[in-house]
Amino acid sequence: MAINILNLKIVALKHSIHLREIYKPIKPFTMWTEQKNTLYRKFEFADFSEAFAFMTRVALEAEKMDHHPRWENTYNKVEIWLSTHDAGDIVTDKDRRLSALIDNLLHNLPQVFE
Repeated sequence: MAINILNLKIVALKHSIHLREIYKPIKPFTMWTEQKNTLYRKFEFADFSEAFAFMTRVALEAEKMDHHPRWENTYNKVEIWLSTHDAGDIVTDKDRRLSALIDNLLHNLPQVFE
């Protein structure tokens, strides 16, 4: 992750742009939808590195919550399905909290990006 941040800083300095303009999905945000007893959302980033960096950040937060998403990554696309296995694979408040946290990760980048 540190290398990715360093590379972003170099690009931003070189082109006189703010890091927030580099590290963001390339398509507008879509809302989570509830389907087949899961919360679902698809994300699209500029490239594989950005998608993987996002997944890493989500993984670290999900681990802290002990709530792990089902997800798929193909190049710059990330799809996430959330449900609570312990509750019978249904959507619970735990899923809603994790989905809000994931949204926060996209909207509120760490201080190093400021």
